[in-house]
Amino acid sequence: MNVVAQVAAGVAVAVHLLAFAWETLLFRRPGVHRDVFKVPSEDVEPVRMWAFNVGIYNLLPASGTVIGLIAANTGEETIGRALVLYTCWFMALAGVGLGVSDRLAMSRPKGAGVVGTIAQLVPPLVAIIALTLT
Repeated sequence: MNVVAQVAAGVAVAVHLLAFAWETLLFRRPGVHRDVFKVPSEDVEPVRMWAFNVGIYNLLPASGTVIGLIAANTGEETIGRALVLYTCWFMALAGVGLGVSDRLAMSRPKGAGVVGTIAQLVPPLVAIIALTLT
């Protein structure tokens, strides 16, 4: 597995671990729910279970990618490559979903989720391209 794929996959892991922390561990903090997710403080309790669950969903592909990177670097290249490809596709397609929800202006003004979409979509997409070109 080439360096570009590994670094891009690592960045994708970092993005998803950050999302996990925000959604699962730190969501009640105003700097997170209000400033990152644009959820008013009075709406935190009704959406907390949703945020926690979404955080767990972000943890799962990140964990799979880490396991794949470890496998690829410890002699299990085929297994590691397959796992990194699968989990990066999962993350990239979730990024497409986030982009669609942003374009449809679901819960926020249209365009407010562009940074999140790029962060979720681009690193795993770079990893996928780098893996398929080698």
